[in-house]
Amino acid sequence: MSIAALEPTYHQTPSGETPGRTDPEDALGRDQFLTLLVAQLKHQDPLNPMESTDFTAQLAQFSSLEQQFAMNETLEAIQASLMAQESGNVLDYIGKTVKTDGNAIFSKDGHPDSGAYTLEDRADVTIHIYDSQGLEVRRLYAGWQDMGEHDIGWDGKNDAGDPVGDGIYTFEIEATDEEGFMVSYDAYLTGEATGVIYEGGMAYLMIGDKLVAPENIVEVRK
Repeated sequence: MSIAALEPTYHQTPSGETPGRTDPEDALGRDQFLTLLVAQLKHQDPLNPMESTDFTAQLAQFSSLEQQFAMNETLEAIQASLMAQESGNVLDYIGKTVKTDGNAIFSKDGHPDSGAYTLEDRADVTIHIYDSQGLEVRRLYAGWQDMGEHDIGWDGKNDAGDPVGDGIYTFEIEATDEEGFMVSYDAYLTGEATGVIYEGGMAYLMIGDKLVAPENIVEVRK
């Protein structure tokens, strides 16, 4: 059997979709390639030696394989460098107030993080605050608001005027224009970055009790 016969093969799916590779375990590695090439040379028929063109083709395959390994090693080095740089940048956020995409608010001792929203057009606005169970704890009527960014202005109390318990809350905006059509908005969370946590090789900022990816940060304040 030639080495070419052991190259990763492709198969046609029953539905006629784009062919896919076979099991990754069938892929020929660098060491396996050399082992098979040497074994093939040792056990070739002396009366019918390997054609020079076949040998040249297999050496070309090995050269291509070497280039792929070198490329993978280079990409891994670049990835490691970027992750180290990103980790250093994330640490710079600690102790600063950051604004990030999202509608989650962490409340502790009756003091919630500051939430904000940006209207795409002028609208009549009502703000709904929900607990972690999805139950509405507060409804705030903000009235007519101009296009742009606005704070939700929640004081951490429920509709009865009592402070809510510690935990994560979410807010939703009900915004309608003069004709009663819904107006789009973007929600933001503002809070102090108190630490960094690594999960799955990625760095996340701690804002209250919430993990925030650095790429979701839209503003940093000292």
